[in-house]
Amino acid sequence: MNLMGMTAVELGKAIKDGQVSVVEATQACLDSIEACEKDYNSFVTVDREGALAQAEEVQKKIDAGELNGPLAGVPIAIKDNMCQEGVQTSCSSKILSNFVPTYTAEAVVKLKEAGAVIVGHTNMDEFAMGSTTETSYFGETRNPWDTNRVPGGSSGGSAAAVAGEEVPCALGSDTGGSIRQPASFCGVTGIKPTYGRVSRYGLIAYGSSLDQIGPLAKNVEDCATILEIISQYDKKDSTSVNRDDNDFTSALVDDVKGLKIGLPRDYFTEGLEPEIKEAVYGVAETLKAKGAIVEEFDLGMVEYAIPAYYIIASAEASSNLERFDGVKYGYRTPEYTDLHNMYKKSRSEGFGPEVKRRIMLGSFVLSSGYYDAYYVKALKAKALIKQAYDKAFEKYDIILGPVAPTTALKMGESLSDPIKMYLGDVYTVPVNLAGLPGISLPCGTDKDGMPIGVQMVGDAFNEKTIIRAAYAFEQTREYKRPAQVSERGL
Repeated sequence: MNLMGMTAVELGKAIKDGQVSVVEATQACLDSIEACEKDYNSFVTVDREGALAQAEEVQKKIDAGELNGPLAGVPIAIKDNMCQEGVQTSCSSKILSNFVPTYTAEAVVKLKEAGAVIVGHTNMDEFAMGSTTETSYFGETRNPWDTNRVPGGSSGGSAAAVAGEEVPCALGSDTGGSIRQPASFCGVTGIKPTYGRVSRYGLIAYGSSLDQIGPLAKNVEDCATILEIISQYDKKDSTSVNRDDNDFTSALVDDVKGLKIGLPRDYFTEGLEPEIKEAVYGVAETLKAKGAIVEEFDLGMVEYAIPAYYIIASAEASSNLERFDGVKYGYRTPEYTDLHNMYKKSRSEGFGPEVKRRIMLGSFVLSSGYYDAYYVKALKAKALIKQAYDKAFEKYDIILGPVAPTTALKMGESLSDPIKMYLGDVYTVPVNLAGLPGISLPCGTDKDGMPIGVQMVGDAFNEKTIIRAAYAFEQTREYKRPAQVSERGL
């Protein structure tokens, strides 16, 4: 039985039916990680002892009838910016390389309560600042489809771990596309929920008004199942919204008749690779053949999304990262002359170049004399982007488009040109600025055999609509594994 070839729901069913024990499933996962890490570097921390101890406890509860959910006993990885009590949580940064939290993120708590086994923390761009997972203090993660290419970011470790079949599923976080873009690059599925749907308690903040936790998995069913578990109101998070429509698996129906889908002309202009354009239009035609109504329209405001996003996100980052000063926790420089010197040296040595770049940009746009010129204007642009989406959703149920203008780039290409990396987020950042839900799922491959992803965006708290459309499209194609994974035969 190829346990790592199963989806999370399939593995959960095999455990429930007694075909495999939780310990066996967890051990298979740990063995796969050990075999693959030299190639992918998807993980920062692998909690072997803790995972096997969890597995034994979960098995006892399953046997006693206390756990019978779809993910009971299923191994899962979490991004390294989600706190887990007693386990190193570093945000893939030197400045937090010795940080061990005393509490656990609420989304992780919900997974544990459902019987999922946390096997470790995945690699990421430092403090989630990047689109390639190359800025990690612990080294870059590589794409299982081609280890000379990036897996995307900042949740690249989670996406690569799923694509490389090191784990059946994982959690990521999405500030400007950090779940959807790596899902696209690695040929897996990822959901960025509506802002406020999933608790941010225990998620180490990058941009507090934009961050949202979500799942990465092999298919839509797995993502919907995970989202159903982690989407619960949390009074510890002031931005958490109390909703009673979290039964996302009920949307897993192959029916899109009458669904109105809009294709923004703004998304299919210069800069988009022709193969991606063709693949996305192919998705539209497939859904149209299934009974959906597809139209092209002008969304507007697209050109303002990137500057507005990077001003707002950097401003919030400069504020959030102020707490890392070498005093309370984290890295402290071994040699310093006074308090201010200790602050400077700890931060200079602890933060990487991309994090420093965004802190400086954020501090600049918040400074006296520039606050109104940049930050206030960015907030106004954000409001106008939300209005543009609101107007679109008066007519359409879903907005369909590409996830990124290219497929996975070669290692090192983006780091040499940060502006090029920022522009690669053009299709994903507007969704975060508007606080909307979005899903990325595979829809083809390019001439080099690299995955192409399609993005479906819904109105606020309408996750079920995008899950329904994504599931319907998914029924028309088979899940593709990277050749390297197929050759391993795990």
